[in-house]
Amino acid sequence: MFRPSAAWLGCPMRKLAWFAAAFSLAVFLAVYLLPEQILVPAGAVCALAALTGLLLRGKARLRMLLVCFGLAAGLCWTGAYSGIVRAPALQLADTETQVEAVVADWPQENHYSTSVLAEIWTEKGGTVKTLLYLSGEGADDLRPGDRLTITASFRMADTMAGEETDYYYAKGILLMGSCEEWTVERPERVPVKYWPAMVSRVLKDSVARAFRDSAAPLVTALITGDKTQLPDGVYSALRRSGLAHVIAVSGLHVSFLAGLITTLLGRRRRLSAVVGICLLFFFAAVAGNTPSVQRAAFMQAMLLIAPLADRENDPPTALSTVLMVLLVVNPYAAASVSLQLSFAAVAGIFLFTGPLCEKWGRKLPRKPKSFWIKLGCRTARVVIDSVATTLGAIVFTTPLMTLYFDSISLISPLANLLALWAVSLAFLGGLAVAVLGVFLPALAGLLAWVAALPVWYLQWVSAALAGLPFASVSVHSIYLILCMALTYGLIALWVLWRGPKGRVVVPVCLSTSTLCGALILQTAALTGGSLTVSVLDVGQGLSVALYSKGQTALIDCGGYDAGNTAADHFQSMGLSHIDLVILTHYHDDHAAGIPQLLERMDVGLLVLPDVEPDSALRAEIQKAAQAAGVETLLVTDGATAQLGEVELTIYPPLGSGDSNEEGLSVLGSAGDFDFLVTGDMDTTVEGRLVKYGNLPDTELLVVGHHGSRYAASEELLQAIQPELAVISVGYNTYGHPAEETLGRLARYGCDIYRTDWSGTVTITAE
Repeated sequence: MFRPSAAWLGCPMRKLAWFAAAFSLAVFLAVYLLPEQILVPAGAVCALAALTGLLLRGKARLRMLLVCFGLAAGLCWTGAYSGIVRAPALQLADTETQVEAVVADWPQENHYSTSVLAEIWTEKGGTVKTLLYLSGEGADDLRPGDRLTITASFRMADTMAGEETDYYYAKGILLMGSCEEWTVERPERVPVKYWPAMVSRVLKDSVARAFRDSAAPLVTALITGDKTQLPDGVYSALRRSGLAHVIAVSGLHVSFLAGLITTLLGRRRRLSAVVGICLLFFFAAVAGNTPSVQRAAFMQAMLLIAPLADRENDPPTALSTVLMVLLVVNPYAAASVSLQLSFAAVAGIFLFTGPLCEKWGRKLPRKPKSFWIKLGCRTARVVIDSVATTLGAIVFTTPLMTLYFDSISLISPLANLLALWAVSLAFLGGLAVAVLGVFLPALAGLLAWVAALPVWYLQWVSAALAGLPFASVSVHSIYLILCMALTYGLIALWVLWRGPKGRVVVPVCLSTSTLCGALILQTAALTGGSLTVSVLDVGQGLSVALYSKGQTALIDCGGYDAGNTAADHFQSMGLSHIDLVILTHYHDDHAAGIPQLLERMDVGLLVLPDVEPDSALRAEIQKAAQAAGVETLLVTDGATAQLGEVELTIYPPLGSGDSNEEGLSVLGSAGDFDFLVTGDMDTTVEGRLVKYGNLPDTELLVVGHHGSRYAASEELLQAIQPELAVISVGYNTYGHPAEETLGRLARYGCDIYRTDWSGTVTITAE
């Protein structure tokens, strides 16, 4: 990582920066706020508004003109892009037709098909980037450059999980197609534009041959950005420890590579610049040309060119210009999370890292004399640079992480301090071994043992820090939101009125004490009373967390990333142990997260229904439990358990045949508060539960089968008279929750909560 100097912050904004920043602002407004049909008219209004700048004098006039024309250009270009670039895609959308295509990247296997990125040829000779889903044999054998003749059904790539999204547009993908029939023509030579994809595959294969299984996935992610082979546990640890950015190929990797090139070529600045720029952009293409790596390559190129052109490198100008260039290529890249995080991190570094390094560096002796003092100063400067860079990077990325991922990594500064040195060694060592392995695989295999050492260290540090209480906290409480608001208010005050000395002790102490108070209040909210029931937001699945007087339990663990979600919930309370885990039945949406959960949390007892002995998921869960040393109880006749002040009654399977009918159900009682979890029971099995279960009036019903019309039957509702009903549901094609079920719950006077609307729902019994 480069270290910005304090002088950079004093540089006046260049003319290009004013225009580029205004252009980028206009594109963001167009993508996120403004209707498409008013973009060009709004741009025209901004251009006319520029005329008012003629009434001003001096620098104000020029800045007014640059800003207004920048806004006009951004709005008009986004509107024109929508009309010009998307027009061919709109012609193919909602049709089934035969087209010619070229494979642009290697295929990826999915559960039911194989996806491949392709460029569809249009009638006018242009191409439309399309994500194709191919069914049948032969799809896995495709490679970049293959020419396809396909008959496919197309739709615009503007939805995900039933909701409108710019996710695919941000990647330049405008169409999605489903295809069962195609023919392939393989060219004798792969076209030059697809060489980076071929090199990426060669490097991945070389890494797989040279490194041991435990290190290969992380090395692959570090040098190519491909996270598909990274185990869930490793990625989860990186995310919680605040180190996930090291596998999003960006400025960190590009600066390492640029430094290596400069070192190898020595003082030949022109040669270093030419070779460096060519290699950096080729490396960016190998890494998939993500917005973060493109930003890094452009900015590093400007850094190399500036001295040759006798120009100073002005970071605000460079940052805003690169952003404008990326948005000119694709305005919808503004919706890319990786682009936003990348630019936010660099902006924070530019603004804060220089002053912090200068301020802390003043305390070190300027001309140390003895060897040990010199060594200590150098070490201190490395620590100062690492801490200041980390703090600068997280200032603006933290709100974005909270917005997009609902979590904050509190351990991130320490994790980056301990791990960034290893990242540079792991990246450069892994890249060297990967390249060497293409030509001398035996030698590369030997050197891989040395290159793997920092990789293993990185895995160990991230896992150790991620397992600490409060390493990462979910932002679901008003206390943490208020804490963040206060912290950023203090940052703003420090920036605006810090004065010449710029003391940070007071705002840092205030922010730290506020954070501690927020964590205490959040934990108290989740642990107060005799019982806390949290129906976690896991999408189309179920996971119910219980806490009572220091003891914890989890009923089911299925849905989107359920294992991590459940572990995050408990670790956000400062806990690393779950006393009891109960699975109602062996369906993915209720149990698939268990292996992931066992990797992160200590579990005292795992309760399973003794049904479906041939179930592959049951075998996987039992194997994971055995590997983790977790005691397992198979239930056939029912069981009871005491959890703090809560008595849990586990009812045995009351049906036969389908897995839903053979599931367990759980009744919890804490004083006058009762709750019932029925898994995926249907109407018939619910009737048996009413008949044999001796159910009390129930304050809380976790509605079965995600609100299916066959759940929450009249008979069950009449028997338990619930006051609250929580439906754990996400995007689905089954029509959950059914209108009939919602109507029945409403007729019985239930207050209805849904995780797809409210997120995690927590109920506390006094």
